[in-house]
Amino acid sequence: MANPISNDMRAAIVKHMQAGKDKREIAKWLFVCTRSVTRVWNRFITTLSYEPKPPNSGRKPLVSDETMEQVVVKVKEMPDMTLVELIEEFNLPISESALCRRLIRLGLSLKKRRSIQMGENAKMLQ
Repeated sequence: MANPISNDMRAAIVKHMQAGKDKREIAKWLFVCTRSVTRVWNRFITTLSYEPKPPNSGRKPLVSDETMEQVVVKVKEMPDMTLVELIEEFNLPISESALCRRLIRLGLSLKKRRSIQMGENAKMLQ
């Protein structure tokens, strides 16, 4: 995605459009496309501002930070809990894989070993 047009150019577009000049002339004069001139003018008409729109910050998480802090505390207390148990206990509206990704981003790693010690006979079979 290209950078937004500078505010100086936006102000010039608005000034020339208010003076009644043609969009194509303004676009040629400022070395921008006609669609950009139209967008700036439409934004000015609807909001009375030619400032660019704020950047999109992305999709908002379904689970709040406070709830995730509670989940992290629970995971540290009971590291043997499964993702399904966590989702059920906190009534989380996300999938197991989404919860796993959030926990990994928070610095919690996956279990590498079984939580139950294997007996001597089981060790010999492996």
